[in-house]
Formats: sequence, structure tokens, C-alpha cells
Amino acid sequence: MKLIFLLIVGIILYFIARNYKTEKFENIKLDIKERFDGDLMNHEAGLLVALMAKVAKADGQVCELEAEMLKHTFTDISRHFENQEEIREKLKQIYAKEKESFDNTIEICDKLYKVTKNHYQKRVKIIEYLLNLAFIDKDFSQTEFMIAEDIANALKIKRADFENLVNRFENFYRQQKENQALSLEKAYVILESNENDDNNTLKKNYRKLVKQHHPDIVSGQGASQSIIDEATSKLQEINEAYEIIKKHRGI
Repeated sequence: MKLIFLLIVGIILYFIARNYKTEKFENIKLDIKERFDGDLMNHEAGLLVALMAKVAKADGQVCELEAEMLKHTFTDISRHFENQEEIREKLKQIYAKEKESFDNTIEICDKLYKVTKNHYQKRVKIIEYLLNLAFIDKDFSQTEFMIAEDIANALKIKRADFENLVNRFENFYRQQKENQALSLEKAYVILESNENDDNNTLKKNYRKLVKQHHPDIVSGQGASQSIIDEATSKLQEINEAYEIIKKHRGI
């Protein structure tokens, strides 16, 4: 059980490190493999994946980011077992089965609570991981909140701890959205355009700026190396701005 606890922490850190900062963990060792031949629904690994299935399907669909996270989770968990291919396949089967219904959610939580009864912080980390999965598409629906809340209650997570985790994720993604909006606004400024310009106007402005700042053209005008370097940097900025706007507009 100690191994799976450390594994869960490792998985949390792996995904959260990409987009979400949490406290630092040290001395995590995952160099010991266990062999498990029993029913994974009596093991922390299987119970975690079962709850992931409930959360992932709470809003009726599994987005690309959720699917990618699930795929890596199956791999990361199974590679810490001697019989990893067998474990990975069983985890996939558990996920496929458990995503079909929410009826046994509390029953699964009760099992997980029994095997983690003396490890409150472990259960908090499990909730944190499940919330990370729910928030990963940047749309934490009311249904996802209700499922997460039910799981937290069944795992006997203190209300204050649950709300603190939800608030941390909400604040993080709110800040990320604000930063994205600022980046988009700046991109329009760089392209000497505005959000009301149609795609053709945007493209014309982009081409005009490329011609104006292309290092080959600047070099051909007899500019000094410092000006050429400045033009190269400016062109990169123009290209990045254009890509941001294209991605936002879906063009």
C-alpha cells in the first residue's frame, strides 16, 4: 500500500507540474515493484481508476486532455508492478466498466476508505488528483462538482480541505484564462490589428509586417547586424502573435 501511495503522489506531481503548482514532495522512491494477481477492485490502484472513470464521465464526455491523462495514468501505475501488462489491461477494463454507471460510486469510496483509513493525507491527495482530472478541460461543471463532493464526503475529507482544493483549482484556471486574454490582446497590438478585423484583413496586416521586418529584406537594405538581429526577434514575435490569433479564431 505504501508503494501505491507514493505512486499516486508521483502521478499527481507529473500532471500538476505541467499546469498547476502544488507543494514540493521529496524522497519519493518508486524503485520497488510488487506483483498483484488478485482483484484490483480490492487494491488502491483499481479503486483510484474506478473513481477516475466516474469523474471523467461526469459531464457526459471525455475530452482529449482527459483521455491523455487517463492513458498515462494506466501506464504509470502498471509499470510499478512486475506483471505490468496484465495490470494495465485490467485497469483499462475497470475504467471501461465503471464509466458506465454512477450507482456504485459510494461503494467504491467505502472500499478505498477502508484501505486508507489511517492515512488522511493520502485521501486528500486522491481528491486533489480527481479534481485535477475534472478541471483539466477548464470547465468544472456542476455535475463534476457534485460527483467530487460525494466522493470527498464518502472518503471523510474535511469540508474545509475539499473547498480549499476546489478554490485553488478555480483560482489557478481563472488566472490562466486572464493571462490568455492578455496574450490575445497583445497579439492584436503586435499585428497592428483588432478583434473586429476579418481574417483577410488580419492576413494582409501580417504579411505587411513580415515584409517590413524580415531579416533578409532588412539585410538587403544595408542595415547593421544589430538591426538585423532586432528584425529577426521582431519577426518571431509577429509569427507568434499570428499563431495565437489563428488558434483563437480556429483558422
